[in-house]
Amino acid sequence: MSTVSGTNNTSSVTDNLSITKKQETKKNTNELGQAAFLELMITQMNNQNPLSPQDNSEFVAQLAQFSSVEGLERLNTSFNSFMSNNALQASSLVGRSVTVESDKSTLVSGGIIAGSVNLDYPTTDMKMSIYDAEGALVHAIPVGKAPSGETVFRWDGQNLEVNGELLDWEAGEDAAAAGEYRFEVTANQNGKTEALNTSLSANVNSVTIGDNGKLILNLAGVGAVEADKVKQFN
Repeated sequence: MSTVSGTNNTSSVTDNLSITKKQETKKNTNELGQAAFLELMITQMNNQNPLSPQDNSEFVAQLAQFSSVEGLERLNTSFNSFMSNNALQASSLVGRSVTVESDKSTLVSGGIIAGSVNLDYPTTDMKMSIYDAEGALVHAIPVGKAPSGETVFRWDGQNLEVNGELLDWEAGEDAAAAGEYRFEVTANQNGKTEALNTSLSANVNSVTIGDNGKLILNLAGVGAVEADKVKQFN
């Protein structure tokens, strides 16, 4: 079949596509890139017989595949960038303290464990028991009165501060050693003694990304906790 020069109609196709060639580093590969594919397609359109045009449906189908692959690559790049940024931001939490729902935490030398409980009703009889890692009772503290809502406390291994007030009780002369401790808090609620859920502070030892893409904080004395479970950043 003879070929003829492209007419103004075919030339206008090239103009309408407005393809801008970008300078790219060429790699040794046998694969046809999208830019080269488009150039080949346009060259064929420019040089086809306008009286007997070729069927470009296969070209169009392959072009759609290129666009789909390119879209997936961009999405993957964006997702990886998003995860990297999140991990970078979360890494700044290492060494800081956060508060999560837990009954265990680690007391560091010269530090404190902060925590909180929530009461549905006011109470006149709240008690707190603190156990060491071996399960031995370290302190049994009669807290006494507490209002409904959140009650916050701070323990330094010896003294207990509740809602900003230092409790007057026989704590003993020696502070508890650094280590892991478990807290049990009970209170009289509507005529019954109930165990309360505690939230405790813990230091962030490291940050990882789970299989589901969520950020995992590895907390001293607590273990692995998803970042969205953190109640407070201290």
